[in-house]
Amino acid sequence: MESFQNLIDLIPVRYDLSSHIMLLGIVQGLFLSLVIFFRTKRDSAIYLFGWALLVQCLVFADIYLCYTGLMKYMLHFNDSTEALVLLITPTLYFFLYTLLTKKSFALKRHWPHFILPLVYGLTQINFYLSPIEVKLNAYLGAYHRDLGFVEVPDTIDYSYHFIKDRFRWILLFNFTFYLFLSSRLLLRAGREKGIAQKSVKVDKYTFSKNAIGVLTVLLASILWVFLNYDDDGGDHYIGILQTVVIFITSFFILSESRFFEKSWIADKYETLASTTIQFADIEALMEEDYYCNSGISLKDVAEKLNVSPNLVSKLINSETGMNFNDFINQKRIGVAKIRLLDQNYGHLTVEAIGNTVGFNSKSVFYNAFKKHVGQSPSNFIKQQMAKNIA
Repeated sequence: MESFQNLIDLIPVRYDLSSHIMLLGIVQGLFLSLVIFFRTKRDSAIYLFGWALLVQCLVFADIYLCYTGLMKYMLHFNDSTEALVLLITPTLYFFLYTLLTKKSFALKRHWPHFILPLVYGLTQINFYLSPIEVKLNAYLGAYHRDLGFVEVPDTIDYSYHFIKDRFRWILLFNFTFYLFLSSRLLLRAGREKGIAQKSVKVDKYTFSKNAIGVLTVLLASILWVFLNYDDDGGDHYIGILQTVVIFITSFFILSESRFFEKSWIADKYETLASTTIQFADIEALMEEDYYCNSGISLKDVAEKLNVSPNLVSKLINSETGMNFNDFINQKRIGVAKIRLLDQNYGHLTVEAIGNTVGFNSKSVFYNAFKKHVGQSPSNFIKQQMAKNIA
């Protein structure tokens, strides 16, 4: 048995192309997650995506330290992120869940999904509390078996190995299970793909499909590493793949940024800043249910505000991200949702209620309702009645 310090000194520190690529991915991923946390609301789907990115970066930071040999300077953290690995797929799943279903994530309701990483973490407490010599041997066994091992006390309890030795199978089960759930979620959303807003440049269905594709590739790469490496020596390949995914995600976010829109400078900060009206003036005009008038038009609104139609359109788009028709229809649907459940309108058909809020035809009303609510008026009524009964 080598002495502790001798073994530490023998562990090589390596910096190569693989380590540089992994480090780039970790830094970029942490940066993206921080941007998301600062720029989005906590109840949004994107906020959950930020958490998914953060968890991945912590896991791959562990892989980076192990691969480069820098882990020898912080052995107390060796294998400390295994439980976090089991959080990657649940966080990604709930990002897709909130994105596609428009339902919020609530830990009180969805806590069973986090039992596996929690239980696994609890089974490894003995390892976390073990002397540093045990953690050194664990690291050497995974990356540098040829260097030998350091002597440890005979009283060490290794019972945690029963679960630890099966971690690969637990991980494969975890990824497969959430890939199945995510795929099922996508199939359901695919049947209602018509609800996607055409005015939005990003099709959330397509984005979700690509995310599941990435998850599939990641699962395949994990399986390949497990089949070809008995230890953790192949984990850096997964880290490199993750870096590629993070930079593709970064490209997607940047390409969709308003920074590249012509209106970013001229329209919003010059033209709109010099106007005689504000968006609040448009909202004030709408407060009297003016939008329920079936004959309302962009030109009509502009005439009432004594400005050009183009200016009204730009103000609405700048403040809401919607075009004029979507802006009006969203307000109409808000009133329709109330009236569909109001007993005072119980004598009216669904189509008639649509007429009361400004829709001239049943098809236009149904399409607009699905677009802004995510389901048909009849399904909306059934869902709300079921909630009231419950």
